[in-house]
Amino acid sequence: MVCKKMSSELSTSLQQIGLKAKSASAILNTASSDQKNNFFEFAIKAIQEDSDAILDANQLDIKAAKENNIDEAFIDRLALDTSRLQGMCNTLAEIKSFDDPVGRVLASWDRPNGLNISRVATPLGVIGLIFESRPNVAADAGGLCLKSGNAVILRSGKDGLRSAMAIVSSLQNALKKAGLPEECIQIVPSENREAATMMLEGLDGSIDVIVPRGGKSLVAEVERSAKVPVFGHLEGICHIYVDEYAEEIKALSVCMNAKMRRTGICGAVETILINEKILSSFVPKLAASLSNEKCEIRCCEKTIGFDARAVPASEDDWSTEYLAPIVSIKAVASVDEAIEHIQKFGTGHTESIISENKDVQSKFTKSIDSAIVMINASTQFADGGEFGLGGEIGIATGKFHARGPVGVDQLTSFKYIVSGDGQIRD
Repeated sequence: MVCKKMSSELSTSLQQIGLKAKSASAILNTASSDQKNNFFEFAIKAIQEDSDAILDANQLDIKAAKENNIDEAFIDRLALDTSRLQGMCNTLAEIKSFDDPVGRVLASWDRPNGLNISRVATPLGVIGLIFESRPNVAADAGGLCLKSGNAVILRSGKDGLRSAMAIVSSLQNALKKAGLPEECIQIVPSENREAATMMLEGLDGSIDVIVPRGGKSLVAEVERSAKVPVFGHLEGICHIYVDEYAEEIKALSVCMNAKMRRTGICGAVETILINEKILSSFVPKLAASLSNEKCEIRCCEKTIGFDARAVPASEDDWSTEYLAPIVSIKAVASVDEAIEHIQKFGTGHTESIISENKDVQSKFTKSIDSAIVMINASTQFADGGEFGLGGEIGIATGKFHARGPVGVDQLTSFKYIVSGDGQIRD
């Protein structure tokens, strides 16, 4: 009886949140660029002024995570400090600097009958964001959605809920100061998993798009259960192929950064493929550098003999997203074999080739059908902020119009505006 009552109360609460978001999105759709930009100024100031409260909430989340024996990679994603708060402010400032995408004419043409047809960018409506661990996502998503004219409903995992709610409180105060409905950015104030289920069903038409941010199990559940369109990626099994024409120092630097800068993000490399012609010169140096940084290396039969600390790789390693200081290394005979491996085990997220040969680069970039393909660069650049998109609400690996980092422009759709002067059709 208690459970039924709780579900009923939660359902009512979520429906109200959805209706408020729908109403707010209608107002936001006609808001001026100046009004939206004012929000960003107030938001940056609010986060700075509320930094102590946000960090206090984050410490409570971290304490609870440690008591629940959550691993260090997860806690790293969860943790906030003054530097990361400033990073949130910097991202908001960058989003503010972008041109307002709403109302932008994407194309325009005249027809022989005198009709003028324009394709014009429009907001998607209400975005539902279900995320885990990273509370800064609340600020990034709030800013991106606001700039693109969308309302957003945030559903944080329980581990970061206090932090996310504190951030949203600051953003809502900024909305009020900017003369916009505070319901433009809302967060579900509940740890109940049923809340996510209700959002996936669309809240009776209130939610237009769902974006999942989190681990494989979360994304899989969202993609399996959602009754509205989804922008997301299931896994980030990212690869680097080190070609025989690679510059060694460059290759070592890129591989180390791609794995060790932050091991728990979706853009971290998980498998390094190395051309057989450079195994003896390159693998010992790479393996030693990784091992010295306390990264476990799992090697194929051809590469395991180059470092005593290496362990044999299993077939499962090629399809594992570690999100930890673990990397698999495999020898390949050619760029063609590297491509074949990626096509078999890749998840469509991010791949990189290290090579000075333009023909090999071209073959790799044309053959790899991932959302992001890099040349001589770390996979850790798979980030909307690094792309100059002013942050991202997520990485999409599907074939919708939004692919790769989902930023301001990707959070819009379009409509056709047809202008005439009394034309009628025969």
